[in-house]
Amino acid sequence: MSKINLPLLVEPGQLEPLMANDQLIIVSVDSEQRYSERHVPTAVHLNYSKLVSKGKFAQGLLPELEDISETLSSIGLTPEKHVIAYDDEGSGRASRLLLTLDAIGHSRFSLLNGGLTAWSAEGFPLHVEAEFREPSNYQAKSIGNVIVDKDYILEKLSDDNVILIDARSHDEFTGLQPLAKRSGHIPGAINIDWKLNKDPARHNRMKSDDKILEMLQDRRITKDKEIIAYCQTCHRSSHTYIMLKQVGYPNIKCYPGSWSEWGNCENTPVIQDEDPFAYVDDDD
Repeated sequence: MSKINLPLLVEPGQLEPLMANDQLIIVSVDSEQRYSERHVPTAVHLNYSKLVSKGKFAQGLLPELEDISETLSSIGLTPEKHVIAYDDEGSGRASRLLLTLDAIGHSRFSLLNGGLTAWSAEGFPLHVEAEFREPSNYQAKSIGNVIVDKDYILEKLSDDNVILIDARSHDEFTGLQPLAKRSGHIPGAINIDWKLNKDPARHNRMKSDDKILEMLQDRRITKDKEIIAYCQTCHRSSHTYIMLKQVGYPNIKCYPGSWSEWGNCENTPVIQDEDPFAYVDDDD
């Protein structure tokens, strides 16, 4: 059987006729309660906590390879299978799963566009019975260069070829809403609240490629630069990472330590000011 070929963003109508395809694994990254209440048929559940690990300060680090392997084996993933991830809270959790897969070199994945919100609102079937897959022996062998740490960021602060995107809210970015020992943002970062990636009128689907590219180009975030996304715990910035991947940015990375690490360290530079390229969403 030839490998199934799916885009990074999969629409509910594209997925429904493929649900029984054994080349796919549909993964719900919802809470256990929500999964038990309703989920996409054939979807297995993956607890979001299995996708994050904690450091001295950082709350959103990638787990060790052994733990990633165990988690992916528990849902029956094998290297040739294509993962379709979704959640019901804006696709941040699902995007974190896809970031993890990308980091270990498992490139066969898609995001259900609009997640459970779009799926259920548009009348597609829902199940309540839990689904299980025979455990596999998935072996994650290395973490690729899409993941960077605090020291990497510090080295790149004066590099004009690197752009930092802060996916947090405006108040977090400017320091009005402190969620760490120090508030503000990394010097030079550009604030694009992850909510701006999504279209509420279309059940929180990703905005069209044209809209996203316009937003990025207005902020002078160009494809010739290295782009590094961060937020508080690499949850919202995982969605930003998938957004950038969708519109063809070739050199994108995430900083899992994010503000939970940077804002709690004593030796990291912090800025408290408005973003000079503050983006206004004309659709709102």
